[in-house]
Amino acid sequence: MVINRLDGINPLQDRQAAQKSQNKYSVRDTADSINLSDEARELAEAYYASQVAKETPDVRADRIAEIKEKIKDPSYINSAVIDTVANRIMDAYGI
Repeated sequence: MVINRLDGINPLQDRQAAQKSQNKYSVRDTADSINLSDEARELAEAYYASQVAKETPDVRADRIAEIKEKIKDPSYINSAVIDTVANRIMDAYGI
């Protein structure tokens, strides 16, 4: 089918102009973004904490050496230290 101009008017011009204007406004100029749920954030934190725990050695040799030196000193172990240790043990067990 051939559409010819009628009296200097192009019948397709209005249609083509309308399509161009619709395409012009359909483009979005917004930036991309990502939203994470609170549950996803908590899972990410838990995963990170588990990775740190895997990479951390179970035994801290520097702390063990420090405690051994303190225990060798006879004046270190007194009633205040014993009470503190006992309270911490009871707190750990929820007593």
